Amino acid sequence: MLGKGGVGGGGGTRAPKPSFVSYVRPEEIHTNEKEVAEKEVALHLLPGEQLLCEASTVLKYVQEDSCQRGVYGRLVCTDFKISFLGDDESTLDSAETHFKNKIIGENDITLHCVDQIYGVFDEKKKTLFGQLKKYPEKLIIHCKDLRVFHFCLRYTKEEEVKRIVSGIIHHTQAPKLLKRLFLFSYATAAQNIIAASPKNHTVMFDTLKDWCWELERTKGNVKYKAVSVNEGYKICDRLPAYFVVPTPLPEENVRRFQGRGIPIWCWSCHNGSSLLKMSALPKEQDDGILQIQKSFLDGIYKTIHRPPYEIVKTEDLSNNFLPLQEIQAAYSKFKQLFLIDNSTEFWDTDIKWFSLLESSSWFDIIRRCLKKAIEITEYLEAQNMNVLLLEENASDLCCLVSSLVQVMMDPHCRTRAGFQSLIQKEWIMGGHCFLDRCNHLRQSEKEEHRRQLSLPLTQSKSSPKRGFFREETDHLIKNLLGKRISKLINSSDELQDNFREFYDSWHSKPTDYHGLLLPRIEGPEIKVWAQRYLRWIPEAQIAGGGRVATMSKLFEMMEEVQSLQEKLNERCHPQEPLQTETPCLLRNSARLSSLFPFALLQRHSSKPILPTSSWKTLGDEEDLAKREDEFVDLGDV
Repeated sequence: MLGKGGVGGGGGTRAPKPSFVSYVRPEEIHTNEKEVAEKEVALHLLPGEQLLCEASTVLKYVQEDSCQRGVYGRLVCTDFKISFLGDDESTLDSAETHFKNKIIGENDITLHCVDQIYGVFDEKKKTLFGQLKKYPEKLIIHCKDLRVFHFCLRYTKEEEVKRIVSGIIHHTQAPKLLKRLFLFSYATAAQNIIAASPKNHTVMFDTLKDWCWELERTKGNVKYKAVSVNEGYKICDRLPAYFVVPTPLPEENVRRFQGRGIPIWCWSCHNGSSLLKMSALPKEQDDGILQIQKSFLDGIYKTIHRPPYEIVKTEDLSNNFLPLQEIQAAYSKFKQLFLIDNSTEFWDTDIKWFSLLESSSWFDIIRRCLKKAIEITEYLEAQNMNVLLLEENASDLCCLVSSLVQVMMDPHCRTRAGFQSLIQKEWIMGGHCFLDRCNHLRQSEKEEHRRQLSLPLTQSKSSPKRGFFREETDHLIKNLLGKRISKLINSSDELQDNFREFYDSWHSKPTDYHGLLLPRIEGPEIKVWAQRYLRWIPEAQIAGGGRVATMSKLFEMMEEVQSLQEKLNERCHPQEPLQTETPCLLRNSARLSSLFPFALLQRHSSKPILPTSSWKTLGDEEDLAKREDEFVDLGDV
């Protein structure tokens, strides 16, 4: 019975609970093994990192299924991470540890990476937050990088359970002061190490020299200049201490509206065109102030738009793109497809996998972002126009679109050092609100377990009761939304002739990986990045995957189909002598996953089905292909 519960062997239905209960503690079972080891696995701490609490005899499940197999060890919590130290980790080969991450390991979870914490009480899963009156027998941690950890605390001492569970909840959910974040402790303790380390090739853009170097690298120093008017953040803490503006722009204009309404340089193309960004001016009601702002913007615009020599194309990302709340909601739906607790959840999701992906709208958002970046690339590369990105704070969508454009157009940004410098320039120095967007300080008014990722929470209002006026309001809203969606489609989804010509022309030529790179944005080309989103789901993996493994699985499937075809022929012609039964791996009610051949064929169901497209490619038997719907019932085989 235990032999059937190997890794990846979880089926769609839960196996019956074992009737035998052992009252022997795990440490008593493994006493001899521990005596041989004689020492515990050491906890590796970074400079400034402190151990807060720990619990021993914790079982980390290999896979959450009915057999409850796993590895025993210690669960510890520091002011930086949660770590599981397995009893057998000391036997790891040195070649394996050589390629490990030097900061966090496979069983490490940084505190900021924790998304949700659940506890299991009498086989019921509940969200954990605040002060607990009762402590769980199992702990489930969902991570922002889509990992899911299961820890069994049934064999752990009660006092240790209280300490470790309370410690993890407190240090991942309680509000924090900025100076209490681990990075400050690390920076203080690692000063000597950082000073002694070789010079990092990543450009930090924290000095005037770094910006001058970037201007010279991109040949943008002819039209633009680096300024230090915000040195010491004396004008605005939203802008970097040093940044680049058009040469004709007087520096006193930066002080006028605290950096708002100022075109800030991002990058220059080889043909002299440039990518700029601008934050919006404060919203005012007074007509006099509005007139002053209009005059100010007209003057700014004349410095960058001087036809026929300098032509600027503006892209208002705040008004002509998706709202940040819609992007947040779409990603929240999307990520739930990959936070799988057990095999049953995986197969239940797999049945309607593609419809769930589509309903999340995440792929459509990805496509819109890529398309907008390609449109801007066409303006810069083909039409030799400057592009000015507009956004309320120029620190969200501006960071994203600008980074995509530079990755597509600048081969330096596709190197490791160049990409790190790009993140530093556009996101760190660009003023992206990581503390607010990721809620690192846990200062949201709502309970932390209800928050969604990536963006700050917005207070939701309860919908009023339905009635005649409510129906009329719904009708009006639908009409308005319809017009809004139509506007988005006309301005964003219909490819203009010059854009289509530019896009098709590039894809018709051999790819130069040291030049311009354009992604494909057709619907079928936008796919799930399996190495990121599916790497933690055992059912979606195959050892040694790749083209060879794919072809092997396809051939295996075709052999099984041929075997089933022979059985069906024998039934249709009973007068012919029966041959020896051919082994068939699908006779135990298996369904091909949407992730096949990278998913296991272990789905048990009452109605086994197989796509008929496989049958059509193997023979001319039309009776099977003509059956109802697009599946063939093999339940009697």
